[in-house]
Amino acid sequence: MDIKVQYDNKAKDLLSQKIILAHILAGVVDEFRGLNPEDIVKYIEGEPYVGIVPLDSGYTNEEYPDKNGNKIIGMNTESEEINEGIIRFDILFYVRTPNGVSKIIINVEAQKGTNLSYFLLNRAIFYGCRLISSQKSRDFTNSNYNDLQTVYTIWLVMNRDKCSITHIHLTKDNILGEYDWNGNLDMLNIVFVGLSNQPPEYEEKYKLLRLLSVLFSDILDKEEKCNILNNEYDMGSYDAVERNVVDMCNLSLGIEERGIEQGIEQGIEQGIEGMIYNMYTKGYTKEQIADVSNKTVEEINMIIKNCSQK
Repeated sequence: MDIKVQYDNKAKDLLSQKIILAHILAGVVDEFRGLNPEDIVKYIEGEPYVGIVPLDSGYTNEEYPDKNGNKIIGMNTESEEINEGIIRFDILFYVRTPNGVSKIIINVEAQKGTNLSYFLLNRAIFYGCRLISSQKSRDFTNSNYNDLQTVYTIWLVMNRDKCSITHIHLTKDNILGEYDWNGNLDMLNIVFVGLSNQPPEYEEKYKLLRLLSVLFSDILDKEEKCNILNNEYDMGSYDAVERNVVDMCNLSLGIEERGIEQGIEQGIEQGIEGMIYNMYTKGYTKEQIADVSNKTVEEINMIIKNCSQK
C-alpha cells in the first residue's frame, strides 16, 4: 500500500478514537462545551464509521453489514454523485445530547489544505446537506420533519499559518416586519478548525487547537507528541491513540525522506530555486526546506516569492 495512503488511514483511525472525538465535541459543539471529554465519551453511540461502508446514490438508507457483521442502516460513509464518482465521509457517528432529549449526527473531515480547485466551504455545505437529506426514512418518515436530527460537519484543515475555529450556521434576518417562524435554526452546522504546524501554547481557550495541532504537526517528533498527550491531556491509558501517533510519525518520516529525494532529483534538472519551490508546493514547511537546502527561512521566502511570480 502507498505510504501516503497508509498515513491517511492512520490519521482517520486516530481521529476516530472516542477520546479524540470527545475533545472535538467539547471544543466546537454547543451542547458539550465545558464538559470533561472523559465524560463525553459515554454519549458517543457505538463505534464511529470510518470509510467502511460503500454507498451508491439512492441507497442511503439500505442495510449494510458493519465490520463486525452487524446490520446498520443509513449511517454510511460514502455516497456517489452522478458522473462524479465516490464521495467519502471520513468519520460519521451519532452522539446523544447530555439532556437525553435528542441526538446529533457528527461528521469529521481531515483536509490537508485549501489549495483546491473549489471553495472548501461549498464542499462543506454540500456534505452537511447530504447528511440532512439522508435522514429520510432513517431518522424520520413521511413528512415528520420535526424528527430531523441536528448535523455538524467539522473540517480539520491543516498547514494553516495560524490556528482558528470558525462556526458557520443558519441565521434569521427580518427584512420587513417580524414573525417567529418555528423550527431549528441550529440544524445545519459547519465548523472549520484551522491547524498550524506550530501548536499554540497551552491555554484553556487553545486546548482543542493545541491537541489537534500536536497530533498532526510535522515539526514535533513522536516523543514530544506523546509527552504532551500524556502530561497535558492525560492520555497515557489510551494505547490506540499513542500507537497511531507513533505510526503516523514513522510514516511521515518515510514520506519526507521520499519527497526530499524526489525534490533533489528534480532540483538537479530545475536548479536549486526550482527544487525549493517544488518542495514548497508539495506541502513541505519552509523550516524543513531551509534545513535540507542550507538556506535561511528568509531566503526561502524570497525564492518562493520570485518563483510564484514567474
